[in-house]
Amino acid sequence: MKICLRYLGDLGYQQGIGQELGVSQATVSWTLDRVVKSIVAQSNEWVKVPTTNHELMEAKWIWQSMYKFSTAIGVIDCTHIGILKPNRHGDEYINRKRKPTLNVQATCDAREIFTSVDVSWPGSVHDDRIWRNSQTRSQLIIEANVVLLGDDGYGTEPYLMTPFRNPTPGAEINYNKLLKQERVIIERCFGQL
Repeated sequence: MKICLRYLGDLGYQQGIGQELGVSQATVSWTLDRVVKSIVAQSNEWVKVPTTNHELMEAKWIWQSMYKFSTAIGVIDCTHIGILKPNRHGDEYINRKRKPTLNVQATCDAREIFTSVDVSWPGSVHDDRIWRNSQTRSQLIIEANVVLLGDDGYGTEPYLMTPFRNPTPGAEINYNKLLKQERVIIERCFGQL
């Protein structure tokens, strides 16, 4: 585990990390493979959107105890993860900043724990398209009275609250300010990741 954490914490050459930790490059490679496969195999136990009535009520209660949106169970956003440009369909991975990326969508709850992650979209795909095709959205459509908080990269839906694009003074500006304050959770989660 130490080998894997060291490698993931500061990606470098496996041989250099092996020398630093007193093991061979083959041991570093083997360890990385085993640990990462084990994590991925168990990820559905750790990263999941609340779906049962009990889980949804608990998520809302936790949100209400820390924040103000009474029906929120979490926040959503996308982030771009840099990759090498693939040989096949490589242009699809070029984002608006002309860099090859994956556009990764994630949600997290009030405790800053990821509840969903989707890494299946190239960097050229807009956040709202990823959301409209996501399993998380499909799960929330059937749930009553719960919402995620999103930014203006998404459209407003009964289960997704986003900011007013041109807010009028008063309630709409206050709403946008509160939404921005509560949405910062997902930015912290991405930063920690």
